[in-house]
Amino acid sequence: MKQLIICSCSAPMDAECVYAQTFKHPFMDGIAADASMDDIYDTAEDFNELNIRIAERLLSADAESVAYVTLGGIGGETLRAIRSNSRFGEFRLTVLPAPSLADMAIAAAVEAGLITDASLRAERPASRLCDICDTSAIQVVTEINSRLAAGEVRLVLGEYYPDEYGIILAEPNASHGYSVKSMPLCQLDRQERYDALTVAILPPACDTELERHDAEALMRIMRRLRGRGGCPWDAEQTHESLRKNLIEEAYETLDAIDSGDVDAMCEELGDLLLQIAFHAVIEEERSGFTFRDVTTGIVNKLIYRHPHIFGDVKVNSSDDVLKNWELLKRKEKGQATVADAMGSVPRAFPALMRACKVQKKAADVGFDWDSAMPALGKVHEEVAEVEAAVASGVHADIEDEVGDLFFAAVNVARLLHADPELCLSAATDKFERRFALTEELIHKEHGGFDGMTLDEMDAYWDRAKAMLKCE
Repeated sequence: MKQLIICSCSAPMDAECVYAQTFKHPFMDGIAADASMDDIYDTAEDFNELNIRIAERLLSADAESVAYVTLGGIGGETLRAIRSNSRFGEFRLTVLPAPSLADMAIAAAVEAGLITDASLRAERPASRLCDICDTSAIQVVTEINSRLAAGEVRLVLGEYYPDEYGIILAEPNASHGYSVKSMPLCQLDRQERYDALTVAILPPACDTELERHDAEALMRIMRRLRGRGGCPWDAEQTHESLRKNLIEEAYETLDAIDSGDVDAMCEELGDLLLQIAFHAVIEEERSGFTFRDVTTGIVNKLIYRHPHIFGDVKVNSSDDVLKNWELLKRKEKGQATVADAMGSVPRAFPALMRACKVQKKAADVGFDWDSAMPALGKVHEEVAEVEAAVASGVHADIEDEVGDLFFAAVNVARLLHADPELCLSAATDKFERRFALTEELIHKEHGGFDGMTLDEMDAYWDRAKAMLKCE
């Protein structure tokens, strides 16, 4: 069997045929290679074609032992192209270990004193820039081979680091090493030259140095606030003490959504996320679960409950999606009966919301009115029962019948495809607007509410109602 050896910056002594990645770089000076891939780099339309043609050249060589000498290791796409080639089965592949470009650049920065802690080399460098950076660890971005590439890197890093954040730029030199220099991030794409081996190094950043932050930064802050020497108030909180905060933040988020104020919505979503992070950190301290467990759980749930996206289930409408969702939810939670499903509706829900969800569980198996009209008749029936309870004077009966009246009204709203929670909220808003105008008219014409009868106030109410309808 033939042998293909891939190595970095030096050729094996016993290789019959040696290809260099390039002859256009000082790192490759002195390599005794038969040919290079420079012509492929110059003519390939894209990286996919580049890798396919490199693989074809290596595996079609007329030799029993072929070596490919690269700069700082071989990329995964090139290896995939080699393994996908039809001739690959004729070769035994050997990849010799070599320092990566990131390792070599960090070593140069350590030697120059720009990174003072050599243990930073143990951090996992990012050989390829992605949209998520761990700013608490060293970041290394390789292959910044053009001003355009440098600009793209600066834009992505700018989502996390300020323009003036100090970075290190490592560039290849004639002695087969790296020359390093410090500069602010904003100057990354303002250099005179770039090279395939140009590397940018970003030292670990403190959260206080950054202008933008991700979810992991939030978790770091929460751990510090609850840790030794942190905030006494934060350290004292429990799931139970934070319960009302979670409810309040959820409602404030809804209020921001209803207002249409995008900035307020962004702020309130942040406050809501803080509550989630708070509870996750408390459980992390108890070894219960972590924030990663929370995100893992919801991602897995979304995949499981969307088989029409991630599986082979076919749906024709959003109604089909909701039916599948409920069936999968019951199966996932081990709900054998409709009563089990009803019992899973949290009792902590607002009463109107809980009533609507419980009714929907019954409706899923056909236990429901055909339309809103017969359900509306039930409302009239419940009104009569409230009147009878009031006449009896028994407070417990009154509460019971008023509850039945509310429940019947929720049924009507649900069958009319109107959210009872939103309906009542809108009615309350309307009452507030009308009362405010009523009060304004009364103060202007009567001086205040003192001495007024209900009928007189009601007359002003009717005027306010008519005025608001005309707006």
